[in-house]
Amino acid sequence: MFIDYYKILGIDKTALPKDIKSAYRKLARKYHPDLNPNDKDANKNFQQINEANEVLSDPEKRKKYDQYGKDWQHADEFEKQKQYQEQSGSRGSGFSQGQSGGDFSDFFESMFGGAAGGRGRQAKFRGEDFNAELHLELIDASKTQKQTLTVNGAKIRITIPAGIENGQTIKIPGHGGPGINGGPNGDLYITFSIANHPKIKRLDDNLYTSVDLDLYTAVLGGEITIDTLSGQVKLKVAPETQNGSKVKLKGKGFPVYKKEGQFGDLFVTYDVKIPTNLTDKQKALFTELSKS
Repeated sequence: MFIDYYKILGIDKTALPKDIKSAYRKLARKYHPDLNPNDKDANKNFQQINEANEVLSDPEKRKKYDQYGKDWQHADEFEKQKQYQEQSGSRGSGFSQGQSGGDFSDFFESMFGGAAGGRGRQAKFRGEDFNAELHLELIDASKTQKQTLTVNGAKIRITIPAGIENGQTIKIPGHGGPGINGGPNGDLYITFSIANHPKIKRLDDNLYTSVDLDLYTAVLGGEITIDTLSGQVKLKVAPETQNGSKVKLKGKGFPVYKKEGQFGDLFVTYDVKIPTNLTDKQKALFTELSKS
């Protein structure tokens, strides 16, 4: 079945790359499964939008799609066989260019089917690549884990290395669409969507967080306990710590992708809190302190 990628994104065939990008972002936000948890069609629409963007945002893929329509993934094979037929004088295949969205089935059969000179041999074509999106929490992405996915009714068990990036795509060879005439299967491409953490921000392999610090500890120093992705850690606070000052906890950041035992750093920003609802005695002490 032919899928009109231009129609899916709501753009015409003369759209510029920036128009494609803008249309994709707008629709991706609208149909994102996290924003439509009870809409069964939203996930299907979201997958089609990603598929359309993957093809149209790639100049080479877009060129093949515009020329070959639904058969664009076999463009290279079509061209090679067309050249072979022309060189050998075997014309009249009915092939014509500019058939965007058209059906090349007759052309395909004339080249590789029983009508092609009775050779009794059919060309093998690689299957279609599949694309999927996998959602993770930041804490999940900080640990190597195994997950089982269901693709076309088949269960696939994959290992996700710690340190995977938001938006990163990995390839699972051979788990795409089936090949044609015994050709190899396509591949499965999984793009990771990692949710933001409410308290911890990630930038590359480093983590950033803010912690509240009471005035007394900020002035006198002391020890506090803070939350990290790997659990709670104790942190010594130097006397006379200023509001907004930062400290670095080396090696307490995010794991480095596919580099066992290597981690980024954790940067902690102090947010000094001024005490409120003071008693008269406490106010008097602050007054006395201000005069000393």
